[in-house]
Amino acid sequence: MEQTELRPGARTAVRPVTGRQRAARAARNGGEPTLEFAERVPYDAYVQASTLHRLQTPLSSDPGEMSFLMVSQIMELYFGLTCHELRETSRLLRADQVWEALAPLRRAALHLEGLNAAWRGLRWMTPADFNRFRNLLGEGSGFQSAMYRQLEFLLGLRDPALIRPFRRQTEVHAELTTALATPSVWDEVVALLARTGHELPADLLDRDVATEHEAHPAVEAAWVRVYADAGPDNHLRLLGEALTEVAEQFGDWRHHHIKAVQRTMGAKVGSGGSAGLAWLQRSMARVVFPELWSARTAM
Repeated sequence: MEQTELRPGARTAVRPVTGRQRAARAARNGGEPTLEFAERVPYDAYVQASTLHRLQTPLSSDPGEMSFLMVSQIMELYFGLTCHELRETSRLLRADQVWEALAPLRRAALHLEGLNAAWRGLRWMTPADFNRFRNLLGEGSGFQSAMYRQLEFLLGLRDPALIRPFRRQTEVHAELTTALATPSVWDEVVALLARTGHELPADLLDRDVATEHEAHPAVEAAWVRVYADAGPDNHLRLLGEALTEVAEQFGDWRHHHIKAVQRTMGAKVGSGGSAGLAWLQRSMARVVFPELWSARTAM
């Protein structure tokens, strides 16, 4: 099996070891775990667990707030991880490596599945539970998550106005501006369809990627043709199914978000100034990878 090398320029407090060294250590330990280390334990040096567990600073003494805070942080990590996989997917699609792009895309779907499971940690919360610390959050709202916005942009849900809250966080604003100017995964898929012989109009391929993609009948027709070939070597069809799984899992996350809001605050005004539940329900109308869904009617 090919051994992955240490990333160039990587700084690590973890000392790499070989399989032979691991076997020798196990023999010296008599099969028991190593209990003595000269410095910080390697697990903590790699995972940064002690740092992670110092990042929770609740604003109240209410014990339930810790669940709310930590689940929010867990979701942020999943947002970032899913973005990482989707960027790798885009890179491979640009290089016409469709088969190779399936792996990060499938991982992205599994990460979204984990993200969805995180909502279960808040199912205990009633309006009374949330109200005990909600006012202390001020105008803080999940709407202000820059990493979630990155995820939406990668999936093709784009609205330049949504980066305005970050204008005074110059680094974050610059990252979001760059993300808006970079083709989404769906933009890369559409360009791939054109390169593989599907006739798509030039104005679709040359459009401003900072704006949201609008469903196009030519893209829908391309997917109908792709799915007509059910052979095992049709990598585009496999790509379509992997993309569908990502879109479905992301749709589930948005649905779970709405149900969590209904459970904890009903139709109250949102903390970030929006109409809360009504605003979230309207946002559900924006479909990820729209032609993959509409094409199924014609298949």
